[in-house]
Amino acid sequence: MKSADRIPSAAVASLIILQSVMLAALYAGVPPHPPEAIPLFGIAPFLGVALSVAAAALILGPGSSRAGCWAGGLAALMALLSFGPQKYVDAQFALIWPAVLGGQAASLILIANLLLRGRSIRKAAGEGAKS
Repeated sequence: MKSADRIPSAAVASLIILQSVMLAALYAGVPPHPPEAIPLFGIAPFLGVALSVAAAALILGPGSSRAGCWAGGLAALMALLSFGPQKYVDAQFALIWPAVLGGQAASLILIANLLLRGRSIRKAAGEGAKS
């Protein structure tokens, strides 16, 4: 694995760990833990899906394949529901800020990877069409 490919893989691994800890806190009831449900869905099933998408991204290679890159981007968007900027106004922000900042950093890396990889894929496809 090239060094540049390790950065998005590390970001995905970071999201897997963060979301696993939050899921464990939910099950254990250890504060600060996420709520059991939010208006759209139960949080435990959502974290399960978010973890599975992140694991798929890690297996596919978020820095080395188109499918892995897209799965990494999806994992980032799902993580931002838990760690996004809306958490700055959360009453428990003083207790959760390390996870919020870590989740945001990992998500930004994956979104940047998706945008940059998409650009290089389009550029390579355009060069291939000219040949």
